[in-house]
Amino acid sequence: IMQQILNGITNSAIYSILGIIILLIAYLIVEKLTPENSWKEIVENKNIALAIVFAGFIIGISMIISAALHG
Repeated sequence: IMQQILNGITNSAIYSILGIIILLIAYLIVEKLTPENSWKEIVENKNIALAIVFAGFIIGISMIISAALHG
C-alpha cells in the first residue's frame, strides 16, 4: 500500500511539472505572437482588459492540459 501511495505522489508531481512546463511554453508562444509586450502592458500600464484576456487564456489552456494529462 505504501508503494502505491508513493507511486501516486510521484506521478502527481511529474504530471504537475509537465503541465506547468506546457503552460509556460503556450504562454511564451502567445507572447511572441502578440504585437505588444503583454506583461509590461499589464503591470506598468495597468491594462485590466488585457489582464482579463490573459487570465482567461491561462485558465483555458490549463483546463486543456489537465484534461489531456488526466486522460
